[in-house]
Amino acid sequence: MSKNESITVGGLDFQWDLEKGQFMFEGQDAVLFWISSAMRTFFDTIEEISGDEASNLVFETTGFRQGLVVGEYFQKIKDVTVAEAAELITNTYASAGWGKTTIVNLDFETKSLTAHIKDSWEHKINVAQGKKQGGNYLPAHYAGIFTGLFGTNVWYKVEQYQVEGHDHSVIHYFPSDVSVSNNIHELARKKESEQIQHLETIVAEKTRELKELIKQLSSPIIPVLEGIVVVPLLGKYDEERSEELVVKTLNNLPSHKASYLVLDLTGLDKDISEHTASLIEKIGSATALIGTQTILVGISAELSIIISQSSINLSKFDCFQTLQHGIHFALGQLGRRII
Repeated sequence: MSKNESITVGGLDFQWDLEKGQFMFEGQDAVLFWISSAMRTFFDTIEEISGDEASNLVFETTGFRQGLVVGEYFQKIKDVTVAEAAELITNTYASAGWGKTTIVNLDFETKSLTAHIKDSWEHKINVAQGKKQGGNYLPAHYAGIFTGLFGTNVWYKVEQYQVEGHDHSVIHYFPSDVSVSNNIHELARKKESEQIQHLETIVAEKTRELKELIKQLSSPIIPVLEGIVVVPLLGKYDEERSEELVVKTLNNLPSHKASYLVLDLTGLDKDISEHTASLIEKIGSATALIGTQTILVGISAELSIIISQSSINLSKFDCFQTLQHGIHFALGQLGRRII
């Protein structure tokens, strides 16, 4: 072969310029790829990176837009009907290795038709990939072509794929409001919604973990000396947290063989409610039932006012200003002292 060769097949021109490394199809730059290896790898890579749903939309959108360019080009050619343009296009595609496409039931009035596509390059890629369902590049491509030819938006519905075991693929085309732009926006909204749901799930999981951590850190039971434990009340207590504190305290006191429970109220939230004062009385009364006496330390002026103005009676508990005083008192009651 010389450096410049050209042939004509079915009225279509193919030219090569080996000096430039150039292949021309009908006077336009073209390129050749092996279908079951190079093109398959191309498709596989897009699907691997983008995922099935996004890659399908990429192929569909690309196919439609490329077809639209072809359709609009032929639509501008005078003295060429839609049927004639369709035959020219399918013959051209056949010579370029796109498979055999036959257009049937073409109706210019209803802007509808059916395409039978056999042994297309997309089908061959799907076979090489081992897929059970065909791709949507070529179905969308012809939708783009006839959108350009008819001058109205045309979409498609696949009745059967050749890869499913049929002799050929059958695709119906018809006017529709469906468009690649709408599909892109819908996928974007779906992905955004999925991302929001994913983030909400993460937030919910982290919230549960945080609540569990707070439960573990909140109001720890601290054995300071034999028979004496300290429980510091920290922050604000709602009904749920109050119930957890009572249950946790009662369940753990026996294991420490505690004779005295020192409730340290120093860390309570400044916005103290009557509910908090009631909680203190509830803990003291409950621990008394299992043989543990309660001592209160660190009562603030705000809490003392709330207690005095309420019906809650804490006079049955020994109260001290500081934790140190409370522990010394408990030791004294046990007949011991710090030397």
